[in-house]
Amino acid sequence: MKISIATLFPEMFKSVLESSIMARAISSGILDVSLVNIRDYTQQKHNAVDDYPFGGGDGMLMQVQPVNDCLNDIAKRHEGAEAVRIYMSPTGKKLDDKLARELCKKNLVILCGHYEGIDERAIEACTDMQISIGDYVLTGGELPAMVLIDSVMRHIPGVLGGEQSSSVESFANGLLEYPQYTRPNVILDKEVPNVLLSGNHNEIENYRLIKSFERTMLNRPDLLKECVFTKKELKVILKNYL
Repeated sequence: MKISIATLFPEMFKSVLESSIMARAISSGILDVSLVNIRDYTQQKHNAVDDYPFGGGDGMLMQVQPVNDCLNDIAKRHEGAEAVRIYMSPTGKKLDDKLARELCKKNLVILCGHYEGIDERAIEACTDMQISIGDYVLTGGELPAMVLIDSVMRHIPGVLGGEQSSSVESFANGLLEYPQYTRPNVILDKEVPNVLLSGNHNEIENYRLIKSFERTMLNRPDLLKECVFTKKELKVILKNYL
């Protein structure tokens, strides 16, 4: 998978790209990430890329010219390979696990805005979609871009080291993930649930389903309307509550 990131602050990505699972995915060739500095494409003096917004208002807007030239150059680097051009924006479609799974099958070009945003004409001409990571505003698109890349790459075969690793995490089946425990069996006066020590894999599977259901019902009941349970799962859930 190839990902190109257009940003004014490529140095922000250094520690993320060089750490943990993402670093391994890049070094193994599963993930190809390139950072492109939008400022390198400006035609203004002093490498400026912004100007005052028409109609007044606080702050500055990134101009069309450097953004357009930057993304056109990135398109050439992709050598004809189709890529989805994404602008990280609080006005975009909210990122969820379903969208991350769809995007993991494509190459991505991610545009990170800054200041008060980007001239709308650049967004219309140079991007295919806008994505938000939540209903709040950040100082730029770099942090949201990191979140997007991390959420997407986890669904690429081989990245997590096991084909089922991402299938048992939160949201994989529509539910939040069940609580998990490790050694020692007792700490802080709290014990590991006995069922997890039983060795009975069927009972453990049922226990985890119930805990996922309870946690979702308590913290994110809105997710339940999208869940599709098997007959076996429904039987376990109903048996627990009837």
